[in-house]
Amino acid sequence: MQNILVSLIIICGLTLSSLANVPHIVFILADDLGWYDVGFHGSGDIKTPNIDALAYSGLILNRYYVAPICTPSRSALMTAKYPIHTGMQHGVIMGAEPWGLSLEEKILPEYLQELGYKNHIVGKWHLGHFMKKYTPTFRGFMSHVGFWTGHQDYYDHTAVERPYWGMDMRRDLDPAWDLHGQYSTDIFSNEAVKIIEKHNASQPLFLYLAHAAVHSANPYNPLPAPDVNVMKFENIKNYKRRRFAAMLSKLDESVGKIVDTLKQQSMLENTVIIFSTDNGGPAAGFNENSASNFPLKGVKNTLWEGGVRGTGLLWTPKLLNPGRVYNGVMDITDWLPTLLRLVGGNNSFYSNEIDGINMWDSFNDETLSSSSPRRVVLHNIDDIQGVAAITVDNWKIVQGTTYNGNWDGWYGSSSWSLSYDVNEVLESPTGLAVAALGISITSQSIEKLRDELWIDCGIRNNTLAQCQPLKKPCLFNILQDPCEYNNLAELYPDVMNNMKNELNKWNATAITPRKVKADVRANPELWDHTWNNFGDYLSPI
Repeated sequence: MQNILVSLIIICGLTLSSLANVPHIVFILADDLGWYDVGFHGSGDIKTPNIDALAYSGLILNRYYVAPICTPSRSALMTAKYPIHTGMQHGVIMGAEPWGLSLEEKILPEYLQELGYKNHIVGKWHLGHFMKKYTPTFRGFMSHVGFWTGHQDYYDHTAVERPYWGMDMRRDLDPAWDLHGQYSTDIFSNEAVKIIEKHNASQPLFLYLAHAAVHSANPYNPLPAPDVNVMKFENIKNYKRRRFAAMLSKLDESVGKIVDTLKQQSMLENTVIIFSTDNGGPAAGFNENSASNFPLKGVKNTLWEGGVRGTGLLWTPKLLNPGRVYNGVMDITDWLPTLLRLVGGNNSFYSNEIDGINMWDSFNDETLSSSSPRRVVLHNIDDIQGVAAITVDNWKIVQGTTYNGNWDGWYGSSSWSLSYDVNEVLESPTGLAVAALGISITSQSIEKLRDELWIDCGIRNNTLAQCQPLKKPCLFNILQDPCEYNNLAELYPDVMNNMKNELNKWNATAITPRKVKADVRANPELWDHTWNNFGDYLSPI
């Protein structure tokens, strides 16, 4: 086995002696986090000092795009391919459905494994579990403490996916019944801390921490959070928003614990940290949640900016001139080639068939802070639902819409004017940890960055044709009109035709969606009340 590893490392231009210099990677993925739910984007009602400290001392990705919903977004992250190229473009994997991300796809941990990385996943998978070979420890990860489905209760760890209900918390393949009653965010945070503490820092670590937070839980308790955290947000009058804030505060605490542990283990100075949401936030009661995408249009699982423009940042001491905003366009598919470039993999290491683009050179050159090698972002094409959207340079076309247009509005209000505690950021575990490395964050730099990140929606032109995407496609200049107020389709017919042609070109490359109907064999009642690898058996055991 060691000979095989040595061969792989040599192929990639690395040697065993150089592994100690290869950076560790910690990828923290929040679930259903809205654009306006973090302090560095302007939120004044919810405090996220640890996440903010990473942002202010790293690179804030101001035009970062994700897929509109969980499974497609996670598949794009892992493969560097648009969902239309992996068959993941239509909906999410439900617990009883016998499908997953194709085993023919090589994914991020498998690439990193060939570079000598020790890979661990903590938290949510949601890329298929009906057969063991689709689960994380068969796809490049050494361990997994977490769940396979799309959501869970944060205390009893069951997932209600009608018509079934079963427990979904695992250590690798085994049900983790002993974790019953423990809060999911704490479980995942503590497990991540253990992995870092036990890791031999002479080898690079890839830790993929995919939190359940702030996805809503089961209908009987959709926004679970410890009472002590809820009480910290008595200033928030809306009950659901208050509970959401408490859930998010636990996620922020987790970020602080991870960063502090990396510091204690003398690993932080050689670590790349990514913080990202998987899709836009479910606002105003969507999915019984209370996220906010203010001032952007739409919610999760829509192709408006509120569904696909995501919160994201990159932090690493390797970054030149940290503490700035990157205004170039980036897509979630870009992480794989960017990370491989950053850790030493050459361009021939990954397939030419990927859609992702290496962003590292653009990230690390301050003169290119508004210039990106990416011109096109395909937000999605789902011919079953009849929806599609793409951005080319500054133009965006939206064709069709989800939920019959019922979530095509603007939701929430600004809390920008509320006091923002700079000292809370500076004195957070993350703030103290980055300061110990000599990376400066000041109250002046924080105020400057927050002002730079304010989204100016511009003026709504009521003389333009109303956007009605169920009747005809809509066109926006998304750089000038980030809130999608003004439909320019009739004003620029040539641009509209070009955008339609661009969509058609991409659609011609799409493969058939992999999604299939539920299988009765998946019923957790047949498997000791757990979601299971039912496809590995002809009948329940």
